[in-house]
Amino acid sequence: MTADLVIGIDSSTTACKAIAWTGHGTPVAEGRAAIPMSSPLPNYYEQDPADWWSACVTALQGITRKIDPARIAGLAITNQRETIAPVDATGQALRAGMVWLDERARDLYQPLAERLGREPDGSDTIHAISGKPVDLIPCSSRLYWMQHHEPEIVAKTHMFIDVQGALVHRLTGEFATSWSSADPLGYFDNRTKVWSTTILDACGVRLDQLPRVAAPGAVLGTVSAAAAEATGLKAGTPVIAGGGDGQVAGLGTNALSPDRAYLNIGTALVSGIYGKPYRISKAWRTMGSPTGEGYYYESCLRSGTFLVSWFVEKVCGVDASRDPEIFKRLESEAAEVGIGADGLLMVPYFLGVMSPYWDSAARGIFIGLSPAHGRGHMYRALMESLALEQAFCTQTAEAELGITLKSYVAIGGGASSETWRQIFADATGKVVERSSTVEATSLGAAMCAAKGVGWFSTFEDAAATMTGPIVAISTPRPDAVARYQELMAIYRELYPRLKELFGPLARTHGDGRQRPSGAQTERRA
Repeated sequence: MTADLVIGIDSSTTACKAIAWTGHGTPVAEGRAAIPMSSPLPNYYEQDPADWWSACVTALQGITRKIDPARIAGLAITNQRETIAPVDATGQALRAGMVWLDERARDLYQPLAERLGREPDGSDTIHAISGKPVDLIPCSSRLYWMQHHEPEIVAKTHMFIDVQGALVHRLTGEFATSWSSADPLGYFDNRTKVWSTTILDACGVRLDQLPRVAAPGAVLGTVSAAAAEATGLKAGTPVIAGGGDGQVAGLGTNALSPDRAYLNIGTALVSGIYGKPYRISKAWRTMGSPTGEGYYYESCLRSGTFLVSWFVEKVCGVDASRDPEIFKRLESEAAEVGIGADGLLMVPYFLGVMSPYWDSAARGIFIGLSPAHGRGHMYRALMESLALEQAFCTQTAEAELGITLKSYVAIGGGASSETWRQIFADATGKVVERSSTVEATSLGAAMCAAKGVGWFSTFEDAAATMTGPIVAISTPRPDAVARYQELMAIYRELYPRLKELFGPLARTHGDGRQRPSGAQTERRA
């Protein structure tokens, strides 16, 4: 039988999705499974690596029960970024994996940067090497936290593994990952494509405690007999290096030129502009391209559609699992409100702010509230705040890069909203396109697999052939653009005027580490 399919495995924060694709980018079969997440203390977020694997198994079984596994030429993985776990030589976790949302190292990431010092040009060494400005989210901060709080686990750890690395080990027996998955962790040299001993030494971690790294599209190993029995895959199926979900989404949307960026309106709000040279700036974080060549200059706000869930649960008091129509009602109410929500603005820094301020103490702001405002106004302000934030980040990056972005390709849950896409178009002044491919991250991983098994000579060829057609276009409306420019002038002033208050405000809540005895939250997809 001809091996005419490749699988893209998307192991995200909340679920694992596996989709089998043809060489023309048509999905043929898929499987999904939820990945639970726990919060043992406030702002601590953890997952059991065993759940990454069990969800992957279930997702792959969803494919192999529908199609002959002999049709699968290869597979590649895209993964949630900035998430790691320490494991022993068998791949068993020595403690829970720490998820990218985790903030336990809040008091240590600045001391780590100070320990590493600065470069002759004045840039932070950690920024110059990794491409990531000094920030809480890279896993280097959590390695440093473990050195201080769990040194016995650090000493026993055989491998500090990312999500892709963990799944590759389960599938093949090899401890290996992709450049594009290693890079976001914050201790990978983004210029030379090797683990940074400078950063690792400061974190108290040995080089031999990190997996082998390979270029996207390289064969990392083949499916073992044990993994074949568990998943239904054929033993010997090549496992190809994929990459972090943000960058791979760029590949899956064919955003491989400086005038077309990907815009992921997902749990986090992430956008990336492609470029060839290695450049660092506080206006973005520099992420290695999943093609192995060039970079994405990426803006990121951790509170994207996360805020939609927060609003529905905490403000509206609605359990969306029991009332899924709440999202449509809120959007309808917001659509009836004019631009600017009748004088109500929101700043969406609920989980701190990354580019361009890099302030983990920042928090959300509503300004202009009056008795005339209802939940429709608040929801409109929420939607507009994310669009204004993206406009601000893009404008800042454009000014430093000396380019003018023409369009975004929108993906993620928020991209399905016509109202929200139009708000993004009007607020940014850019065309917002939506591809027919909903699962762009899985498709991007499938492109890595297709390149790795020899279907295409270049990633650019794979993207040009496999990317789905554009099915919706939101064009900026001149009158609306002018109105949002007026709002942007106000929006830009809010954080700078209030930033000195966030630190003292946070201290009124204590250190945030106490939870009533026996309390633990768990979140599922």
